[in-house]
Amino acid sequence: MTSPLVSILDDEPAIRRLLSDALEDAGFRTQSFARATEFEASLQTQTPDVCLVDLSLPDRDGLTLVHRLALEKGAIVIIISGRAQVQDRVTGLELGADDYIIKPFDPAEVVARIRARMRKDRSPLASASDTAKFEGWTAHFDRYSLEDDTGQETPFSHAEGEVLRLFLESPKRLISRAYMQETLGGAAGESFDRAMDVRISRLRNKLQEDPKKPQLIKTIYGAGYIFLGDVTWLR
Repeated sequence: MTSPLVSILDDEPAIRRLLSDALEDAGFRTQSFARATEFEASLQTQTPDVCLVDLSLPDRDGLTLVHRLALEKGAIVIIISGRAQVQDRVTGLELGADDYIIKPFDPAEVVARIRARMRKDRSPLASASDTAKFEGWTAHFDRYSLEDDTGQETPFSHAEGEVLRLFLESPKRLISRAYMQETLGGAAGESFDRAMDVRISRLRNKLQEDPKKPQLIKTIYGAGYIFLGDVTWLR
């Protein structure tokens, strides 16, 4: 079985070496890039399992790249940045990042966060299937796409897919914010709550829900959310 591939995008050689050494010692394969253009060129031939992205790149705003990776590639995206402000963390998570680590960091923490994120993707609680049908929609988790009853597809990010899968695996059951935080990971608090609000809003928009009267993803104020659709997983 091939080891997971981690792409490291950071313009500091010392950071790239530090991360690469720690990850390879932990059994991962790595590839490193100093510029966004070099990294994007590599995506033409290979999509990594995990991307570690610095926001302060010499040739591109890292946030734009994070959004593209999350939406188009379906990779696990972890931001590693010296930007410690809450708004930077919130923006990164809103754009589709799965986690946000602030510099300076302990390499062992990065390895642990990657392993935790990959365990969530492979959790026995997750359906063995990558395809679910519900209320005229088909969710394709293998290619991160929502297909309507006419066959038209709309992409969703890895982070949005985590939330959607959580709903589809527990239809007609209350899912509390605390359970979402525990299951999906990430630091609790304002940044997590706001990121969840944005992801759910985007899912509702892609499911063509009326924002004032959503029929599938219902908010139970003060408690959490309930997904009201009938779901069938395709085996």
